[in-house]
Amino acid sequence: MSNELRYLSLEWINALSAEVAASEHIRDIANQHSIGVTQIVSDGPEGDVTYHLVVGDGHATFGAGPADPEHVKMEQSWSTAVAVATGELNAQEAFINGHIRLFGDQQKLLDSQPVFGALDAVFGAVRDRTRYE
Repeated sequence: MSNELRYLSLEWINALSAEVAASEHIRDIANQHSIGVTQIVSDGPEGDVTYHLVVGDGHATFGAGPADPEHVKMEQSWSTAVAVATGELNAQEAFINGHIRLFGDQQKLLDSQPVFGALDAVFGAVRDRTRYE
């Protein structure tokens, strides 16, 4: 059995869920920030994938399905998601050019940037095992 995880597969989501749950740094940030984000990625190898990140009150969860509560929702294609995840496309440029569609409380998203910085560090724990195909 391969140790590799296909990007956005349920195994990949579950691996990140475990890393988020184990991250003391994310829990610390979740004492200062509160946000629920739903990501929808369309046209991937497994069809459309919906996953979420919810932080607040010292807790953080990452997993399959929509956020509850949902403050922000982002929609993008598989090709855009892979390009951003692999660094081929800057996320800010993807937003500006309409490759990532954003719905909800944009100010809350901006105010929560430390959450996403911490999450990027957690992603590093599975990035080297992730295949993008």
